[in-house]
Amino acid sequence: MAHTAPFVPRHIGPQADELQEMLSYLGYDSSKALADDALPSSIQQQGPIGLPDALNEQDTLAALRAFADKNVQKKQLIGNGYYDTITPAVIRRNVTENPGWYTAYTPYQPEISQGRLEALLNFQTMVQDLTGLPVAGASLLDEATAVAEAVQLMARGNAKAAKKGGVVLLDSELHQQNITVTVARAEAADIPVEVVEIADDCDFSAYENLVGVVISNPGTTGRVRDIAPLIAAAKDAGALVTVACDPLAQVLLASPGSQGADVAVGSAQRFGVPLFFGGPHAAFMACTNKLERKMPGRIVGVSKDAEGTPAYRLALQTREQHIRREKATSNICTAQALLAVMAGFYAVWHGPEGLRRIAAEVHGRAVALGVALSEAGLALAHDVFFDTVTVKVDEIDAVLSAAVDAGYNLRRVNDEFVGISVGESTTDADIAELVEILSGQSASIDTAALDVADGPLGEAQVLRDDEILTHPIFNTITSETQMMRYLRKLADRDLALDRTMIPLGSCTMKLNAAVSMEPVTWPEFAGIHPHVPEDQAQGWLELIADLEERLEKITGYAKVSVQPNAGSQGEFAGLLAIHRYHLSRGDDQRNLVLIPASAHGTNAASAALAGLGVVAVKNAEDGSIDLADLDAKLEKHGENIAGIMITYPSTHGVYEEQVREVCQKIHDAGGQVYIDGANLNALVGLAQPGEFGGDVSHLNLHKTFTIPHGGGGPGVGPVCVAEHLIPFLPSDPSADLIEGEDDYSTGQPVSAARYGSAGVLPITWSYIAMMGDEGLTEASRIALVNANYVSRKLENFFPTLYKGDTGLVAHECILDLRELTKKSGITAADVSKRLMDYGFHAPTLAFPVAGTLMVEPTESEDKGELDRFIEAMVSIHGEIQQVIDGKVSAEESVLRHAPFTAYSVTRDDFEEAVSGGKFSRSQAAFPVAGLRTTKYFPPVRRIDDAYGDRNLMCTCPPIEAFETETPDEA
Repeated sequence: MAHTAPFVPRHIGPQADELQEMLSYLGYDSSKALADDALPSSIQQQGPIGLPDALNEQDTLAALRAFADKNVQKKQLIGNGYYDTITPAVIRRNVTENPGWYTAYTPYQPEISQGRLEALLNFQTMVQDLTGLPVAGASLLDEATAVAEAVQLMARGNAKAAKKGGVVLLDSELHQQNITVTVARAEAADIPVEVVEIADDCDFSAYENLVGVVISNPGTTGRVRDIAPLIAAAKDAGALVTVACDPLAQVLLASPGSQGADVAVGSAQRFGVPLFFGGPHAAFMACTNKLERKMPGRIVGVSKDAEGTPAYRLALQTREQHIRREKATSNICTAQALLAVMAGFYAVWHGPEGLRRIAAEVHGRAVALGVALSEAGLALAHDVFFDTVTVKVDEIDAVLSAAVDAGYNLRRVNDEFVGISVGESTTDADIAELVEILSGQSASIDTAALDVADGPLGEAQVLRDDEILTHPIFNTITSETQMMRYLRKLADRDLALDRTMIPLGSCTMKLNAAVSMEPVTWPEFAGIHPHVPEDQAQGWLELIADLEERLEKITGYAKVSVQPNAGSQGEFAGLLAIHRYHLSRGDDQRNLVLIPASAHGTNAASAALAGLGVVAVKNAEDGSIDLADLDAKLEKHGENIAGIMITYPSTHGVYEEQVREVCQKIHDAGGQVYIDGANLNALVGLAQPGEFGGDVSHLNLHKTFTIPHGGGGPGVGPVCVAEHLIPFLPSDPSADLIEGEDDYSTGQPVSAARYGSAGVLPITWSYIAMMGDEGLTEASRIALVNANYVSRKLENFFPTLYKGDTGLVAHECILDLRELTKKSGITAADVSKRLMDYGFHAPTLAFPVAGTLMVEPTESEDKGELDRFIEAMVSIHGEIQQVIDGKVSAEESVLRHAPFTAYSVTRDDFEEAVSGGKFSRSQAAFPVAGLRTTKYFPPVRRIDDAYGDRNLMCTCPPIEAFETETPDEA
């Protein structure tokens, strides 16, 4: 077809001749005809989306530049959880802007994810060292939700006190967004919390069945203190203790672990990650060994492969939501992997000495500022601080205005106090100018000779006395040449979208266009603090408003909020809106959500976190919702039904004909319909959830709208609602809590920043702007063409489990291997590992049906790449057939031994190394001819998952941690 915008054929893989060839094979003359046949006529969109005309790449960049130019750049000294930092150029160039890093998928197949897993292990080790706690995760979504997760972790870890209705105390010195988000989460989870001033003489014994205490050190106004006595007193009262801390401060300060804390949380943003108008930023959590198996989120662990080589993997996977569902410890199914990788590399690049220098310079300038202001007669709120000086001033509006005029954004703490948070790029000259602005007096500033031990931190005896970052990785890279090669080495260990198709069903690994990625690191976007005055963020606000309006038109909903910073958080926000809507109407009894048995596990986990019970609805044999069982559940639970969660197209990869009927049944019962937008890429331009029955949906901008997955994050999960749910959209997390009983008339915040991970929104804006109405619609159609082409080509080898009434699938197909497994013993997991030897990432394994592979090729893949994947799968079927025919046993087959490293197929004792396998080196390494010139070798062989879980190690391992043969010994 003819495209009106140059970008569209760059995004869509199959060109005209290829498309016609595939359509002819499928029996259609156009992609529109196929889409019309696949979609139920009852939901098909009757007109265009109504978006502005599509732009070309140059005009899109010009439009984004116009937005960016409306943002006003100042030196950002606001603090309050977001700090000035410098992203090392070597990291920005080789990681943030490198598709080898940002197009990678979550490391569910660890053998081809060793690079990013090592980078995340660096992050975990860094967090463990700085917090003084033995276990750390691979990042959480932001600091506010990390505090909320810590409260829930303490409730699980101190279950006896929690069951007796015990309270969790929140330090009033937490950042406001941390308090507001945590209170909202705790209310939904029915965990009592109180915000109190945790004074040095706080009497914790006054609280019966005290569950936990969250202490902020430093506090939001900068105060640093010795919290060891407070922690001891809280523990004497039976509580667990979480410390919210700053990683740069922890370079100098005694660690929370050394002071007795059970949990530590914070944001790694100031380790080289730009402000991004609020995100994405990697939060962290560390805990004691006692709590490690209750900790939310992901943990990278160390195991070994089939040859005993150390290898990394995600540990403790039995905690994942697909298994535990509504009993999951958290609804988080991802992380902020790319941002955690950046923060970890920041520590590798600077090393312990470099971090001490940065921390000492930041602290030294804050001290110089505090001393000069005190000498000028101004009163400081605290005598001991790390980087934040809070000072009482007269005529606060005039002071803040003068600072802005001079190029500085400061923080209004209240009507009397101003906060100044010194950052990495703050200079002595800046300090001198700030002194003059605040006090009217000049000062000579020279921080070069400051000795931290002789300053206020030393006098307060809060400095750490142990070494940090002692592992060699933080102490051996000193030149940019070394760093560049280290980053390249790790990237080469991964299999990302820049090398090959990643055919993961339900995860939508489509093109992340370079032109869309380019604006992300522009200083005019990346350098804006989320709490700047609105007149300094007009570009951001206009871009966000325009993007929300475009998403409203695409989905058919009345209003959109981009605040949720992951799909799981979008789910939570949507369910919270439904729950609060019912409560506002006095329908307190509506506390059950119907969820199809095939749904994503996060659906059930999100419902539980929103304070809703879960009732499973059966699936019929064709994969659709069992209407008879739905009727039975509606009759049984009646007025207790809050709503239903539907994934559409279904998790089985088909368009269910009766979706309107299902929605009507729920509405007739007084419930609300939540339509999970995980598969919206099969609907855009073809059907609108807000029109065919949805009351609320979340979208995955990191799937349908081309924000890259980044190895497991960032993500953005906007929530879209119908008119009646607009009041219940997420509220501003920076707003003060309103004392008094909740009347449920408004929404609550779900993320730390008002606009969530705003920093990556230009990617989605540009994608929509360049595709336009017809481009977006055609992208959906081509997703259907590609999926049906793969399904039909493989039908005689791996039959597709579910199809629609017309024999078509939607944007993905579930390949059924169960009969082959029954005959051969070869499993879907064996096929997943073997695909690595063909240079492919595996499809989604064993979800939603055990023993299957769910394939989603996306519209970005051309016919040649689809044919290469089909060739690999047919070849693998031939290898399975050899087992069925009795030529080799399953244990002897090449599939059971896959994947193969370059060393494993070249070692002299190959036959011995593969333990009796009956296959040649060439079959192992080059099963099809096309691999001879383009071969990717996994860096490790099949990883022993059980060993890693039995022997949990989640820090950079010492060399002697494994007893392995060296190549020479072998």
